[in-house]
Amino acid sequence: MLLRLKNISKSYPGVQALDRVSFELKAGEIHALIGENGAGKSTLVKILAGAIQKDSGEIYIENEKIEINSPQTAQRLGISIIYQEFNLSPYLNVAENIFLGREPVKLFSQFIDWKKLYSEAEKVLNKIGIHLDLKQQVYTLSVAQKQIVEIAKALSLNARIIAMDEPSATLTEHELENLFNLIRVLEEDGIGIIYISHRLEEIFEIATRVTVLRDGKYIATRNVNEINKDDIIKMMVGRELHEEFPEKRFKKGRKILSVKNVSRKGVVENISFDVYEGELLGLTGLVGSGRTELARIIFGADPKDEGEIFLNGKKVEITSPRKAISLGIALLTEDRKSQGLILDMSVKENVTIASLDSISRNGFISSLKEKSSVNKFINDLKIKTPSIEQYVRNLSGGNQQKVILARWLFTKSKLLIFDEPTRGIDVGAKIEIYNLINRLIEEGIGIIFISSELPEILGMCDRILVMFEGKINGEFLHKEATQEKIMLAATGGNLLKVN
Repeated sequence: MLLRLKNISKSYPGVQALDRVSFELKAGEIHALIGENGAGKSTLVKILAGAIQKDSGEIYIENEKIEINSPQTAQRLGISIIYQEFNLSPYLNVAENIFLGREPVKLFSQFIDWKKLYSEAEKVLNKIGIHLDLKQQVYTLSVAQKQIVEIAKALSLNARIIAMDEPSATLTEHELENLFNLIRVLEEDGIGIIYISHRLEEIFEIATRVTVLRDGKYIATRNVNEINKDDIIKMMVGRELHEEFPEKRFKKGRKILSVKNVSRKGVVENISFDVYEGELLGLTGLVGSGRTELARIIFGADPKDEGEIFLNGKKVEITSPRKAISLGIALLTEDRKSQGLILDMSVKENVTIASLDSISRNGFISSLKEKSSVNKFINDLKIKTPSIEQYVRNLSGGNQQKVILARWLFTKSKLLIFDEPTRGIDVGAKIEIYNLINRLIEEGIGIIFISSELPEILGMCDRILVMFEGKINGEFLHKEATQEKIMLAATGGNLLKVN
């Protein structure tokens, strides 16, 4: 056995993150580690990485008991972690990032041996059959290329154990296929891979075994070829989930939003569409198609060059997010951590920050009104937090998303734009988000739902717009949409518009 974690426990004030969790990894194995947000996956990996210390338990590498008390110790033991947020220096090039902090120096000097640096970097990339421009700055690379740099960095450290945390979260289908091919190369080379993902279909394609955690506890380890998706979901959430996409009762109300011939040079071109009360309008397309850019224009985060926007039949100029909020428009951003949340502020502060006027009098915040309002949202949205004073960075991804949703509901917004609302969220939390969305629809709120996941676009949306290279290239009603039609439109195919 390459790696064995035995009875690992870790607690924080008010939270038992891990409770006697065990996990094993064989050499040349791809072992999936899954569970709902807050199940303990990230905590376990951080202990393995030496980023945090366990309270109790034992760690063995090739049957030798070891202690990992720092990231440097983990590296010496051949352990590398590839986090969802890459640990790269954007303004250094590919080769410099691969050997950052370990640059070869010339004999009897302190000067970097650049020739050796580039030749060694090339050797690492050749080992996995990948070609990259070694002198290209990392900030110019795609997400998939940055992942390759992280993997190359791990191999340059002679890693025997590589943990990948949500490696597919922002990849296209083609990039995902390339990643899987690369992971299989590592598997054949005898490297043990811990693969963390919320996309359950990937587990069946790439992993040999799967271990499930729930609420910080070890639930089970199974061979992937002996179970199905329903088995995994039941182990993750502790119950059967019969309906992934809840039943909708869509009643089309009056028109809330009209976008007329909106363009921004090099970003979106001649975009027109409407959104109605009680409608869930899907917006999809490949990464880079202009979906997020369009959302930012509507929310006033980016300017438009041409076109008009009407809200409740009245022409409006949305010049800033502040203006959009005052008009009843909200945007749940694609990157909740860097653009949506203030991580070092409390749940209470994150919920109320866009609506301070409603809980203030004469410039002073009413503490009683603030607490009662936030507690109501915590109860209504089932936000799991020890208290309203908990830092929001300590919540799971699904609960962080609910905090942002609570913020916008507190503003009494009538048009919500959800940009990738379930990215990085487990299946149980996804269904809770879907149910919340349907509750909002029933209350007459209009929603623009942006997603790269076709099953949820097809399962949730009343009408679907497909973008390609900054333009709307297809429109489908729910009953007529198929995955094949959407992919054809998303890749530039010609389609008839459905009204």
